[in-house]
Amino acid sequence: MKKRFLFLINILLLISLIAGCQGGNDSETVQKTEGLRKVTVLLDWVPNTNHTGLYVAKDKGYYEAEGLDVEIIQPTEGGSAEFIAAGQGDFGISYQEQVTYARAADTPLPIRAIAAIIQHNTSGFASPAHKNIRSPKDFEGKKYGGWGSPMEEQLLQALMEKEGADFSKLQMINIGAADFFTSVEKDVDFTWIYYGWDGVAAELKNLDLNFIKLQDLDPDLDFYTPVIVAHEELLSEEPDLARKFLKATAKGYQYAIEHPEEAAQCLLDNVPELDEELVIASQKYLAKEYQADAPRWGEMKEEIWNNYANWMRKRGLIDKPFEAKEAFTNEFLPE
Repeated sequence: MKKRFLFLINILLLISLIAGCQGGNDSETVQKTEGLRKVTVLLDWVPNTNHTGLYVAKDKGYYEAEGLDVEIIQPTEGGSAEFIAAGQGDFGISYQEQVTYARAADTPLPIRAIAAIIQHNTSGFASPAHKNIRSPKDFEGKKYGGWGSPMEEQLLQALMEKEGADFSKLQMINIGAADFFTSVEKDVDFTWIYYGWDGVAAELKNLDLNFIKLQDLDPDLDFYTPVIVAHEELLSEEPDLARKFLKATAKGYQYAIEHPEEAAQCLLDNVPELDEELVIASQKYLAKEYQADAPRWGEMKEEIWNNYANWMRKRGLIDKPFEAKEAFTNEFLPE
């Protein structure tokens, strides 16, 4: 009941935010967007370099060229799947984990992933080097700072047991959205980060990190994070909208791949409170990761979805049949 109440509150806040963003336009802006299809994109977190392609596509007129007036909105933390499923946005940023839970639920959420923003999982466990945490075996007797997801516990337990470590000797602490650097110096020994942001930030701070990448520990953990999602109804009733949106978005990410510094400036122009040095360095790192070895930006493989779902099922995180083709599609990506 508490989760449902918080979800409803979030929905009301988001509706208010969308209304606020769409209202109060001056006459010049109204004229410019007249006749364009209004589109709302919900982020998963505060704007960062995972989202740069969206801002590039907006600033450089790629969306406008497709007849779209795109509004990028930051909702509450934790991904946009529930908002998109509730019809409170056209497209959202989520993760394979969240989509898998959504599709395998008792009442499946009607969402599908339509593009992978980053081709491989760049996340992993990080700690200051002086704490000597080099493998899951070293998690024994340590404090882990997380966000309270059941998947975290199962993941840590599986990785520790694989190396013969005692999971009961690990203390798990919910730190929510607390700053990584503050947390690992004051409250916990290690936590889970995206290297493209906190890892790059550590490099800039000359902080020596031990970083354990998930995909190096288990290939089944090389899942897509983040992804772009949409409501099934939108995909069936307005397929051309999805194609136009992804055509412009793919162009934005391609620009970020080829011109990382210029793309970083697009993000900074829209979110000036971000650290400029970090954004530029992070953008250079992600320029190699957005498409990586895929034949085109955004493309996803069925085996990646099935491998991770099977891993979740083995750990008791999902118990319903999972159909990968119902969870994702490459249909709307540009050729």
